[in-house]
Amino acid sequence: MLIQCLNGLVYGALLFSLASGLALMFGLRRIVNFSHGALYMLGAYLGYSIATKLGFWPALVLSALALAGLGALLDAAVFRPLQDRDPLIILLVTFGLALIAEDVVQTIWGNDTHSLAMPALLAGIVELPGSSFPVYRIAIIAFGLLVAGGLSLWLKFSRVGLFVRAASFNPTLAAIQGVDTDRVSLMVVAVGAALAGASGVVAAPILSLAPSMAADILVDSFIVVVVGGLGSLTGAFITALILGQINVLGIVFAPEFTALLPFVIMVGVLIWKPTGLAGNRV
Repeated sequence: MLIQCLNGLVYGALLFSLASGLALMFGLRRIVNFSHGALYMLGAYLGYSIATKLGFWPALVLSALALAGLGALLDAAVFRPLQDRDPLIILLVTFGLALIAEDVVQTIWGNDTHSLAMPALLAGIVELPGSSFPVYRIAIIAFGLLVAGGLSLWLKFSRVGLFVRAASFNPTLAAIQGVDTDRVSLMVVAVGAALAGASGVVAAPILSLAPSMAADILVDSFIVVVVGGLGSLTGAFITALILGQINVLGIVFAPEFTALLPFVIMVGVLIWKPTGLAGNRV
């Protein structure tokens, strides 16, 4: 049971590191980005290619930087012009971007699955009562906590974080007070894309790389953001940890209902509290 709970924390930490970027993007741009899973996939594949030449740690850093640049480009060329458009148009455009990214991956890397070797520093195991647990999986939990702590400190104590919170609450009022909301939004989208790319690299040693990996985790990410509260990092963190436990323990105790349970929870929360567990607080 202990091992299953730890595996739930691993998935929850990974899910939060991806969903946090999605929550930040919605908080600033008010855009539901269906291409966010594609950023995660591109980060994983870029990390795989870079790691074969330079190793895991340069791959993690360089993939995050490359995705940050791609996120900034997407914000300037796509998200900003679409900000005030019909939500259906936004959905179709971002879904189209996801399809384009999948085609790019298939063209460059093919349809075969790939795997990324974990760094030698984290390749050991930890002995626990009655079993053992890989060090790398513990590192993924630490990565999720580091993302949560770093984003929290950035939003609460930095000047840019203050602008992000103000623009998320009321972008018009923030702009009147002198905040360059477009510049802040570009920065936030870049950070969100970087987190998606880094999450892809971190997940690569324990998950197979395939063009379908974007869709596999995107649905859970949206459930995390919706249940936690659109734009709320606190709600996303709590929901990701809960969903991680549900997915892992559900496979053990109720495998026939595991895929359904997250959707049941989402429907229940939306009926009981439409704003999500934490409302719209950043």
